[in-house]
Amino acid sequence: MSRVQRATAEDPDGRALGPEQAIVVATAHYLDGDPIDMSALAAELGVGRATLYRWVGSREQLLATILAEMTERTFRVALRGARGTGADRLLDVLERFMRAVVDAAPLKAFTEREPRLFVRLATTPGPIEERATALLGREIQREIDRGALDVPLPTRTLAQAIVRISDSFLYAHHLGGSRPEIDTALEVIELLLRPAGRDGGGDA
Repeated sequence: MSRVQRATAEDPDGRALGPEQAIVVATAHYLDGDPIDMSALAAELGVGRATLYRWVGSREQLLATILAEMTERTFRVALRGARGTGADRLLDVLERFMRAVVDAAPLKAFTEREPRLFVRLATTPGPIEERATALLGREIQREIDRGALDVPLPTRTLAQAIVRISDSFLYAHHLGGSRPEIDTALEVIELLLRPAGRDGGGDA
């Protein structure tokens, strides 16, 4: 049984359950590397296109919702394997996260089909950036609270800056660059986490 069949089978009467079910089914297609087609998705859910658009917004909004959820899943996996404290831990999390993003098969399938759409969704203000900023901001604050990090910027400002730096180096190859520049991104981010004149807290 496919992911889509498993997701749809959760409704015992075979009826669409609403916006949540639409996102579940669309996410299953994304994870299988399939394109998201709104007409096909509406038919699969047994609803009209107007209903689907009312539930999830436009196709771009639906994709942004899916990618924001994938961002959180990937970030939480990166957190589980992170080592050290302070700047060391944050840099380890970010490296794990960025390398996992580059290696993600569903994302590769999507960016091969629609690279410019992906870059627009990932690098402009919206659900993806907001989710990434919130997740990273929480971890930065955690390191500050434990006395392992000392930075001159407000937590959210720093988190947003790091997210945007990461995106610019991670996705530049979709706009004509040769490859993701993860090492360069980490070097720049380290300057923000270990600013001149500060020892960065109690890094291990």
